[in-house]
Amino acid sequence: MLTAATIDSALRIALDEDAPWGDITGEVFIPATASARADLRAREDGVLAGIEVFARAFTLVDPSVTVELAAADGDAFTAGQVLATVTGPARAVLQAERIALNFCQRMSGIATQTHAFVEAAAGRARIVDTRKTTPGLRAFEKHAVVCGGGHNHRFGLSDAVMAKDNHLAVLTAAGFSVAEAIRTARARLPHTTTIEVEVDRLDQVPAVLDGGADIIMLDNFTPAQLREGVELVGGRAVVEASGNVTLETIPEIAATGVDVISSGALTHSVRAIDLGLDLSLEA
Repeated sequence: MLTAATIDSALRIALDEDAPWGDITGEVFIPATASARADLRAREDGVLAGIEVFARAFTLVDPSVTVELAAADGDAFTAGQVLATVTGPARAVLQAERIALNFCQRMSGIATQTHAFVEAAAGRARIVDTRKTTPGLRAFEKHAVVCGGGHNHRFGLSDAVMAKDNHLAVLTAAGFSVAEAIRTARARLPHTTTIEVEVDRLDQVPAVLDGGADIIMLDNFTPAQLREGVELVGGRAVVEASGNVTLETIPEIAATGVDVISSGALTHSVRAIDLGLDLSLEA
């Protein structure tokens, strides 16, 4: 998902945004011959994601920069730990510093948050992300979820059928049966494509089951309603819980017997992890 081409494309946009005509501070303050060595150091505990993106930011600015990695994506780290060392022309190191940190800090924040959710679920349900991602950075953020021990939901609208409340409202208003709509969709789809249907009431579940949905999302259900929904489905479809999912509610939701817990909070409002670049210059 997070390919080299995707990384380079996003980094070039970010670097061009930050220094469209070069870094004038570096050009007037830093001698062209100066070299720098800098350690990427954690300021707090967390889970690492985006270290290869961090490294690539520097080599895109100047291929002569070298980055020695001391940790890999998915590794837990502690405050004070050195995660990578950057060596090369000082101007290039300083120009790429903020972009490299921005990506790695945000991705590590997502990985750290995801890890906490996974720990709270204690293996009773799969923790997955949503499409509530930063536009243009979905591949980075979903990669970070995996680094934290979570799983990805569909990447985008082209990956799977997912009929949400607004889809069902259109069908109902037009006089169509939900069950028949699911069967019709199934006939038109490749056999490898799954169908998920979101419901917000228990009385919607039988029609969705009758249509043969692969996954049923129980949206904004209470824990008691989730347990009832799991019993009603009876193993005939994967059951996903969504809505009102926080680190505090995860244990109770996971205990209801749902298979999957999806949460936009993994990506849409995460706090970046504090990482710093401790730099030394040599003339």
